[in-house]
Parts: sequence; C-alpha cells; structure tokens
Amino acid sequence: MKRAVYPGSFDPVTYGHLDIIARSAEIMDELVVGVLMNQAKTPLFSVEERVNMLHIMTKNISNVRIESFSGLSVDFARKEGAGFFIRGLRAITDFDYELQMSQTNRIMAPEIDTIFLTTSLQYAYLSSTTVKEVASYGGDISNFVPPLVEKAVMEKFGYSRP
Repeated sequence: MKRAVYPGSFDPVTYGHLDIIARSAEIMDELVVGVLMNQAKTPLFSVEERVNMLHIMTKNISNVRIESFSGLSVDFARKEGAGFFIRGLRAITDFDYELQMSQTNRIMAPEIDTIFLTTSLQYAYLSSTTVKEVASYGGDISNFVPPLVEKAVMEKFGYSRP
C-alpha cells in the first residue's frame, strides 16, 4: 500500500492546498494530511479548527485522512507507516527550502522519500500568509479559499461577509 503524509500548518487551508491534496490522493492508496501544531508560531486557527476545516473540505475524497501532530514530520510519517512525503512547489524559493528539508528527512528516515508536486498554475502565487494579509485589511479572499474558510478567516479578523 502506498501511503503518503502531506504535512503542513494549513493556516488557513487554501485552494492550492486542496489542489495538492486531490492530486496526491489520485496517486496514493492513502494520503494522511498532517496538521502541524507548532509551538513556535501563533496560528490564526487552532489545530482543531484547521483539522475540522480540512475534514469538511476533503470529505468526498475517500482515501484522505486528516490528523494533527507535533514534533518532527519524519516521526509522524513513521507513526503513520508512510513511505512518502508530499510537498507542493510554487516557485524556485520553495524548491530551495523543500530540497533541504527533503535531504534532511532522508538522512533521518531513509525509508521515506519525498514527492514534489508543482502547484497548478492558477494557484502558483497563493499562500496562507497572503490570504491572512489580504483578509487582515478586509480584502476579498474568495478566489483563494473555499467559502467556509473565507467566512471563518474574515470572522477572525472581525469582518463579516453577507
């Protein structure tokens, strides 16, 4: 069985994340989306909120499972019995960082390989950071995230949409 872990903060989940999840689910028998609890960052959404949003957004993809984790991704992947990491690449800057992480992970866990998927062109510019920045000024994020996520993000920043 080909099982992969797609780790990330998903704060918030974007159409770019959902694109990578859907495409990964097509090539894997099982995809575990690992929602990171990072103590060093103050996320917009709690880990529970992020897990719940991802559950709703992926409910129609039968081979996707959503789990939260803390610590090292390699430890989480081992616990899940995964043989692969999935990572999305938007630009060369992503590649530099992700290549270093991939090589580091390979030293720590030689049995786990990394699969890089380039982001679909319509999402190549998109990041959770961009979504939060636009939303913090009351901007329209409807092209970046699903309606449920848009509503939740805007409410976090004190804005309401009809």
